[in-house]
This record gives sequence, C-alpha cells and structure tokens, in this order.
Amino acid sequence: MCADSCLPKLDSFAKKLGCGGCIQKSDRCFDDFISPMIDFVHFEDPRNVTELRPIFMHHRFPKQLGPGNVPAGGSLQLFALQFRIALTKRLSLIAVKDGYAIDSSEGALDGLLDSGWADVTAGLKYNLIRNVKSGTLLSAGFTYEIPMGSEQTLQAVGDGEFHFFATGGQRFLDGNAHVLSSVGFQMPVDQSVQSTTVHWNNHIDVRCHDKVYLFTENSWWHWTDDADTGSAFGVSGLDLLNLGDTAVEGNDVVTQNVGLKLKPKRNMELGMAYEFPLTDFEDIIRDRWTFDAIVRY
Repeated sequence: MCADSCLPKLDSFAKKLGCGGCIQKSDRCFDDFISPMIDFVHFEDPRNVTELRPIFMHHRFPKQLGPGNVPAGGSLQLFALQFRIALTKRLSLIAVKDGYAIDSSEGALDGLLDSGWADVTAGLKYNLIRNVKSGTLLSAGFTYEIPMGSEQTLQAVGDGEFHFFATGGQRFLDGNAHVLSSVGFQMPVDQSVQSTTVHWNNHIDVRCHDKVYLFTENSWWHWTDDADTGSAFGVSGLDLLNLGDTAVEGNDVVTQNVGLKLKPKRNMELGMAYEFPLTDFEDIIRDRWTFDAIVRY
C-alpha cells in the first residue's frame, strides 16, 4: 500500500531550476490512473501532477450547421501543449489551452475561420480529497481563458471567460479499472458576445495489460445562455471555440469516444481516441481523432 512518503517532494532537478520549492513531484500514489482525453480543455485529471502534455487533434466539422442546415464541412488540426505544475502537496498550476490551429474548413465556416493561434487558458487546481487506501480523489479549481489568440481563428473574443470545475476519480478492481467524472461551468466575462455553458464529462478505463489501457468517455454540453450579438447558426463551438451565437440557448450535445493508452513507464502515457456525437444535434463536431503524450516529473 502506498505510504505518505509517496507525496510530491523536491529533488535536485527542481533545485537546479532555482525554483526554491515551487515545483513538486507528481503524486505517485495514483500511478495506476490514466488521464482523460475527451474535452481536454475542461476535463481535468483530479491528481496533483507535474507534467508536459503535447496534443494533436484532427477535428471534422459537420456538413451542415444548426437547424438552418447552413452548408459547412472540412476540418481543423490543432497542435497544442498543456502543462501542469504541482506547487504544493495539493495545489497545482494548470495551463490547458494554447497552440496553433490549421484551418481546412468549408462552406460557411470557411468564411469565418482561418489558421492561427489559440487563446491561452490557465488556472489553479486544489486537491480536496486524497484517500490512498480507497483510491478516491476529488479536486476543484478554475481557469481563465486569456483573449490573446488570433482573431481570424475566432479567438480573442470579448474579455475572456472563466471555467469553474470539480473533478473526481475512483479506483476499482485493485487498480485495474478506474472511473473519472467532472462537472464545469463556463462563464464569459462579457456574456453579450459569448455563450454560457455547463458540461459533464465521464471516463471509465480497464487495464488489460501492465502497460495497456482501454477506455471510453462521454461529454455532455448544455447551453444556458446565448450571446446578444453574433451569428445565428445555432452552434457555439464546444471546447474549440466560443462563437458568440445568438441562437444556442437550450441546446444539448453528447459525444462519446473510444480509445487506448499505453504506459511504457510509470511517468509516461501515450494515448489515442476517436470521438463522435451521440445526439442528432452535433454543434461543430462530425468526428475527431485526438493523440496525446504525457511525461511526468
């Protein structure tokens, strides 16, 4: 059984950086868990970790947008890099959105969207419950999306937005199965130009080999308020964009993914997942491939 000595501590690497104690090691008592992949901007790992996580995503748009069946289509590719830094035994700094998007959209989106830089989103996460014996985790936190991306990529809208979240995890079958779940509220600073949403994400995995995990995840989005100004396509943008649409209030979309993760070492993860909508309403997702790599300290 994992002991308290597994909690994050400084070592010579952090000292060489001159951080004076600002970087802690990842919590090793939950190394049997894997990080979620769906809605990667908002579905936060409940563990306290220090890591780098490059992400590549290939996202295809529906051929028609919203109830008006506006012609669309094409795709978008995103190259991103997340990082998390454990500042104390329970507090961590998280940066969950950045990167460069390559636009290959068609139809109405081709006139709105172009390649460019994504906004930068960062915040804090605090571990509220950490029970090594039962394998239970619960954390809460917030992020702020800084409107500093490329306007042609439909970033830098309004005054940014806050995301408040809670995320938890539970170990089953002696560490061979895990469930993660998170809920969040996405609130723009200027609600007249961006929509407001709540969302709920879930993950279940099974370890079928010491180094191989199979998993599936789902994500539910509900729009509680639309923007006062903007387009009227009836779509908003999920985790990629916030289009400021004036006709999205009351919309719901549910997506599902299936994926595989390889853990070649205790502190490394390589993952891939294929995501698709379950609801008739698709917002801006026809389907999506996501690939990630995680290296933890």
